[in-house]
Amino acid sequence: MLNRKFRLTRSNDFQRVKQKGTSFAHPIMILIKLPNPDPLLRIGISAGRTVGNAVLRNRAKRRMRASLKGFIPQLQIGWDLVFLARKPITDATYTELIGAEKQLLERAGLFKHENESSSG
Repeated sequence: MLNRKFRLTRSNDFQRVKQKGTSFAHPIMILIKLPNPDPLLRIGISAGRTVGNAVLRNRAKRRMRASLKGFIPQLQIGWDLVFLARKPITDATYTELIGAEKQLLERAGLFKHENESSSG
């Protein structure tokens, strides 16, 4: 699972990111990013009632956390990220989840780039 130190947990943190952040949409999830002043990467995962009942929402959040775990070392620090599940996530395969997360993170420009120093 996603390590607790990487999690956004407080309701007001979620609200702040949702209100002030930049969003990127995909059919099965939405990514919202907001810079934070700390040298930390914090990630929050949410699934609203449109996803389904509590069992389906919790399953969706567990699967999103598990599939995100592999991306954590590759991501830039200094960001608060919120992933919002959408209804089609209940039918998505694990591979589709990973693909959607990778696509959103790339579009948001959150991956560390090894060759940044040589571009200058």
